[in-house]
Amino acid sequence: MNLLLFEDQANEILLPIGDPRVAHVRDVLRRLPGDDFDVAVVNGPKGKATILEDGTAGLRLSFLWQDSIEDDRIPIRLLVGLPRPQTARKILRQAASLGVEAMDFLGTDKGEPSYADSKLWSSDEWRRHLLRGVEQAFSSFLPVVNRHPNIEAALAELPRSGSRFALDVYEAASPLAFTDSALPRTPCQLAVGSERGWSARERDLLRESEFEFRHLGPRVLREETACVVALGILSSGYW
Repeated sequence: MNLLLFEDQANEILLPIGDPRVAHVRDVLRRLPGDDFDVAVVNGPKGKATILEDGTAGLRLSFLWQDSIEDDRIPIRLLVGLPRPQTARKILRQAASLGVEAMDFLGTDKGEPSYADSKLWSSDEWRRHLLRGVEQAFSSFLPVVNRHPNIEAALAELPRSGSRFALDVYEAASPLAFTDSALPRTPCQLAVGSERGWSARERDLLRESEFEFRHLGPRVLREETACVVALGILSSGYW
């Protein structure tokens, strides 16, 4: 983690001994009393934390926060056919690290419905993966995450502005390319099917919603790999 995120903009706190951030500061950052390290408030300013005391109860920290706040998220909205939980964890972390503005996880015709019942979604575990991804990216702004029962519900929630692309290895006529990147910085929506791909019905709905089909070459990629590659291509228009 390149910075540590905190929920509130406090001036001073005691970070309790059971908090995993204590172990990170002690064992990874190797900070001692008097040392400082990088921090940020979730969806807020960055700053520096100084260790006032390191004791059996934990770390007592003071904070100095910056006045400016810059939302560095990229206006890309990622629609993902609901994958198995271990794959969803990777997508949550990597997409958050890349800086997408929003993620929509949706049930698909060929997907496994039981994935929606995972503890990943029934607890706040999904949010912890966002936090780790954003900390890695030295940022503080988390993507908005939505869940939908099916593609119809997801498409109904989308704004109408910007470009729209859907990955499909079978019916796309052209590859996703850097020329598709959202220049000049217009919003973009990217749809990635579940592990078994889109159904014919879902392809029709995507076409009706003005999604353009693209592929990433002839090889069939894992869902998390396709997300990272496609987001890298589209994000280049904002770098």
